[in-house]
Amino acid sequence: MQTIAAADSLVIAGVELRSRLFLGTGKYPTDESMLAALEASGCELVTVALRRLDLDDPKKKTILDVIDWKRYRILPNTAGCRTADEAIRIAHLARSMGLSDWVKLEVIPDPRYLFPDPEETLKAARVLVGEGFKVLPYINADPVLAKKLEEIGTVTVMPLGSPIGSGQGLQTLEQIRIIIEEASVPVVVDAGIGAPSDAALAMELGADAVLVNTAIALARDPALMAAAIREGAQAGRKAYNAGRIPKRGEASASSPAEGISRPS
Repeated sequence: MQTIAAADSLVIAGVELRSRLFLGTGKYPTDESMLAALEASGCELVTVALRRLDLDDPKKKTILDVIDWKRYRILPNTAGCRTADEAIRIAHLARSMGLSDWVKLEVIPDPRYLFPDPEETLKAARVLVGEGFKVLPYINADPVLAKKLEEIGTVTVMPLGSPIGSGQGLQTLEQIRIIIEEASVPVVVDAGIGAPSDAALAMELGADAVLVNTAIALARDPALMAAAIREGAQAGRKAYNAGRIPKRGEASASSPAEGISRPS
């Protein structure tokens, strides 16, 4: 008989991934600290924001030169794009560079809170899916939008737990729960995770993966935090598979009352 552990694989766009923790590559103090965090995290999927790379000087080293492409799957990211048209151009750039047909779609016009634009995200996703891209859209925790994106053919949905880089944890818990309940594609909780307990909670809900950047990159010891969040995500997934007990309004004795002698 196949065990849960043996059957519990994450498949996105036909690709099986062993790790359910994805990492971003921004904000690290040094390339060395980023590489150490990637190693400690055990991740396979790494996001890179193309718009924030200096690609004009071919002699200048970028993150793309630092990361081992044979070891990690590069996920181009349209971070920094404010409209659907900008995001589509960045996706085309990634494809022309031979990076990937996978794209993490971000369309964010709001400079203060960095909330994604639902209309522009849906518009860009529709175009990119039609052009054969495997789209992983970053969205507000909106169950209606998540379902619309799934219906047009995105390979995941990626609802935020709280604003990017805020470290507030899962402030959208109930909406994420609904998205997970209704989704037929993998759900990746993205943004706001600040600690291993946040990653564990997302996975306990039934999320398929979590994406973390700031909580690791700006930690005092990025590699140690990456290892801790890795363990949190793994523990949360195990708890989800094990099946937690339901919450009760009253206490329930741990020991059965049957067979206990009582004073006459």
